[in-house]
Amino acid sequence: MSVLRRALVLTAGAALLAACSPSPAPSAPGGDGAPAATSITELDYYADEQGSAAWQKILDTCATQTGIKIERQKVPTNQMLPKVLQGASSKTLPNLLFTDNPTLQQVAATGALTPLSDYGISTDGYYDSIVKAGTYQGKVYGVAPGVNGLALIYNKDLLQAAGVEPPKTWDELKTAAAKLTKDGKYGLSFSAISSEEGTWQFLPFFWSNGAELSKLDSPQAAQALQYVTDLVNSGSASKSVVTWSQNDVADQFVSGNTAMMINGSWNIARLDEQKSLHYGVVPIPVPQAGGKPVVALGGEVGAVPVSSGPAQQAAGKVLSCILSEPTMLEWSKAHAYIPSKTAVAQKFGTEQPAMQAFVDEVGTARSRTAELGEKYPKVSQALADALQAALTGKTPVDAALKTAQQASGS
Repeated sequence: MSVLRRALVLTAGAALLAACSPSPAPSAPGGDGAPAATSITELDYYADEQGSAAWQKILDTCATQTGIKIERQKVPTNQMLPKVLQGASSKTLPNLLFTDNPTLQQVAATGALTPLSDYGISTDGYYDSIVKAGTYQGKVYGVAPGVNGLALIYNKDLLQAAGVEPPKTWDELKTAAAKLTKDGKYGLSFSAISSEEGTWQFLPFFWSNGAELSKLDSPQAAQALQYVTDLVNSGSASKSVVTWSQNDVADQFVSGNTAMMINGSWNIARLDEQKSLHYGVVPIPVPQAGGKPVVALGGEVGAVPVSSGPAQQAAGKVLSCILSEPTMLEWSKAHAYIPSKTAVAQKFGTEQPAMQAFVDEVGTARSRTAELGEKYPKVSQALADALQAALTGKTPVDAALKTAQQASGS
């Protein structure tokens, strides 16, 4: 997903690589006598200025702590998966990979990744959904130092002026969005572009209503899609949502063109920079009072591809550093993510009030690939296409979802 902050000082401590033989050159862990690697390659898609700078600080810290030079490569988000799959096919993947979590199982299915247990990396204390996101055929191939999610972000001044309370249910959201739509401003904005970004934004409505990815044309799915479609048809949300990325939605919110938006935690630092903007964050509204939102788990997982020589073990050491709790906490602060370990996340939410709603949602968040594994990307695109067809009025909701189910092959 698009993902995106403050400068920090990391306090994590870690030992330098220890020599495993009495020879002048240090030995690689594992006792094979080979010289230990002094550098590794790493690939990620943190291409935006703020996100890239925050990630570079993490890599620099772990390079210092492990004594391993990290040669970083970065690509735009939409180029990541094609590059990774090509690298898997040609056996030219980097030594360390950070990729969007729903692509992990697709990459693992190629045989290009190594189990993290090979490097002594434990998943104890992590949210169960995060472990599932990095698991393929019973083995953990990727773990995230932090995750992100979606919530409802609202303009306090606009809601107060309209006498509107932050909505908790679908009925309340519908009423609030209608009341806030006036003077050329929309009550609600979200992204519904024909890609994973659109699917990701729709899934909280889809899943919270009891729909499942294995049955895209269920009554629960149709009800969720009809609800979102009605928001657009009524004028409470712009018809342009089918062309707006999540960054575009944030632009609309910052400029005051929308009173509420569905968007991600990575925007918090940007909102904080707008001194005249008073915003609040609450969980995404649910169909009925008392329910819990089921958002899609976002963020990137770290994985160690198969490689020759000692670089593979060195990559495991760097990943262990990135996953250490102090580093996990500081990365989350810098990038407005939620730490992947439950205890660390709870501490983080207490210290960062604007992030508490996101922390609250992680407990019920779902991995996009837990149900379908490597089949998820195809299903996701089918659902994104259905969303576009319904919102543009091209196809009725039921027909759009029937087509999606047939296209998904699930």
